Amino acid sequence: MKTPVVIAVAGAAGQISYSLLFRIVSGELFGLEQPIILRLLEITPSLEKLHGVVMELNDCAYPLLQKVIPTDDSRVAFKDADYVFLAGAKPRKMGMKRKDLLASNALIFAEQGKALNEVASRHVKVLVTGNPANTNALITQRNAPDLSPSCFAAMSMLDHNRAISQLAEKCGVRSKDIKNIIIWGNHSETQYPDLHHATVKGQNAFALVEDEWITEYFIPTVQHRGAAIIGARGLSSAASAANAAIDQMRAWTLGTQNNDWVSMAVFADGSYGIENGLFYSFPVRVSAEGEVTIVSDLQIDAFSLMRMQVSERELKEERMAVQHLL
Repeated sequence: MKTPVVIAVAGAAGQISYSLLFRIVSGELFGLEQPIILRLLEITPSLEKLHGVVMELNDCAYPLLQKVIPTDDSRVAFKDADYVFLAGAKPRKMGMKRKDLLASNALIFAEQGKALNEVASRHVKVLVTGNPANTNALITQRNAPDLSPSCFAAMSMLDHNRAISQLAEKCGVRSKDIKNIIIWGNHSETQYPDLHHATVKGQNAFALVEDEWITEYFIPTVQHRGAAIIGARGLSSAASAANAAIDQMRAWTLGTQNNDWVSMAVFADGSYGIENGLFYSFPVRVSAEGEVTIVSDLQIDAFSLMRMQVSERELKEERMAVQHLL
């Protein structure tokens, strides 16, 4: 067995975490030889619910789970953390505007950033899943000035997986046959799911689908999928979000394979004209050591550039709304 890693989960009694935690300690994240110490954070009124989750984790008798520490203190939760999932945000509900979600959740991520800055591992990987994820990642990072911006990412793997699923269904293939889809921008309805570089069993995706299907069905379906799920089940995405969080953290830690890429919202470095410092979803490759590199020199047509800039503008507007917390 390896040395245990410390994994912290904020919002640990929430619906995403209820799908996430059991998969982490089963070995699905880092394999069957990696023991885990879990540090679980919740607000004080939800501690009783969290203790119920801890009882269930213990009742599973997972061989990898070395210790579980439930707490309502972020500094206890993030102490020496190697990996952090920030899922502790008020979920979007039917009829909620994005600005309402931002106002509700911004302070949570400012405080968590300060705690991470004080006590987390200096090489921690912090994945923000609580919405609005990109701007919450910005808030968290800006409140943790002693940590590298490369320690932070927001989740766009859920959108990436949704795009793969739609293209695979259209082409009658399995998801593993789809490569190099891109999600550009914000985890919102301005995101741009891009097929220009995607392949299906090695063939260019554009040769297999109609332009009308892309613009009239594919793009809006991926953009509005979250709202559609809320409309159908009355709750925001949970199991699929937990699955995407596992996928993204695993790729971020263990690397991407065969020169493929995934979509991750990372600290923008000026690539493709996107303003430095925003957390913006790009196609990225990850080395076996966990180093993230934005895929460079992709040809971007006018249609794609326009869509990318729309999402960039939204992120700038969100940044202005939380300027007092940065």
